[in-house]
Amino acid sequence: MNTMILRVKKCGAMTTVQSEKSENGVLDKRTLVLQELGGKYENCYVVTALGSLATIEWSEGELVACALSFRTHEHNGQVFMDVIANEMIKVRK
Repeated sequence: MNTMILRVKKCGAMTTVQSEKSENGVLDKRTLVLQELGGKYENCYVVTALGSLATIEWSEGELVACALSFRTHEHNGQVFMDVIANEMIKVRK
């Protein structure tokens, strides 16, 4: 797990998805685009926030401290990488 300070570039809409791992069978989910600090060409990450983190509306330009997990999974012979936000707090606006 990596902890970084990142800037929010985009905050997608919150959706609810079916999940067998959730207590009530549904899980809140939100996709964000987060960018490393330094300039407009720094690395960006498309990050998935789940559960209570997904209920927070993040503003564009906000600085956040974020603990990210990088995971891979295989589907139909292709390998995909997931970036999951485990913890995320506002640093400043």
